[in-house]
Amino acid sequence: MGEIAFIFPGQGSQAVGMGKELADKYEAAQKIFEKADQRLDYKLSEIIFEGPQDVLTKTENTQPALLTTSTAILEVLKKYHITPDYTAGHSLGEYSALVAAGAMSFEDAVYAVRKRGLFMEAAVPNGQGAMAAILGMERAELEAITAEVSESGHVVQLANLNCPGQIVISGTAEGVQKASEAAKEKGARRVIPLVVSGPFHSELMRPAADNLREVLDSIAISDVTIPIIANVTADEVTKENDIREKLVEQIYSPVLWEDTVQKLLDLGVDTFVEIGPGNVLSGLVKKVQRRVKTIAINDEETLLKAVEQLKGER
Repeated sequence: MGEIAFIFPGQGSQAVGMGKELADKYEAAQKIFEKADQRLDYKLSEIIFEGPQDVLTKTENTQPALLTTSTAILEVLKKYHITPDYTAGHSLGEYSALVAAGAMSFEDAVYAVRKRGLFMEAAVPNGQGAMAAILGMERAELEAITAEVSESGHVVQLANLNCPGQIVISGTAEGVQKASEAAKEKGARRVIPLVVSGPFHSELMRPAADNLREVLDSIAISDVTIPIIANVTADEVTKENDIREKLVEQIYSPVLWEDTVQKLLDLGVDTFVEIGPGNVLSGLVKKVQRRVKTIAINDEETLLKAVEQLKGER
């Protein structure tokens, strides 16, 4: 039996009603939704459970909503004494991973990601930034394209390196458009403009990073014994000052998800447990290495099935 990694999804996996079934049935889950409402001083749980979708999709709501749902699922899972050897999360999901590893309290994390969402929204006026998924292109080739476009005065860079052949670019609306056109000309299989409110994980997010630093300096972060694989480096972090620094850098740096999965594989992980709505990350893991086991937990049924599988192996 190899090692287990808990992995946590980021923005894009949200859905109205997520986590409700577990909150109705398990006090441990219910408490997390209540703590979120108390810490943020508004009814986030109502937005999660009842919507409407467009309000849930606002970055400042989506980010705390996903963290809250993932943590609520995690709290129910804890009852079964299944612990990870490593944790990781995609972008915003890194905060869920830090809560799971014990680096920060849920209350501090939900406060920080609410602020993070607001800062990211405010960093670039609406419509001036963009993101697009480029399918079927090598990293080095796409990096050369974005460097060339950026040099011409339109900022664009690699933002999410999700899995082989799936890379998201981010930058000014014009930069992303020019890089998308160049990628198509150079043989990219598909270019999909993303419906996002800003150019996340690009240099344009530096003002948000400066603001986030102040927030992170005001909350308690601890050293951990369960290593987190950081988005920015795809390497292990366990020390409080490293964790803080990487969270600040993460806002304007690429999410090295493919490298993160590879790192976990190299560390001997053979079971990836995705905790949170949807199963996006499980799909990306499989694209990096088809033979590993992925388990997605997003409701009671998947949770009980996962417990059975994981208990059998531990």
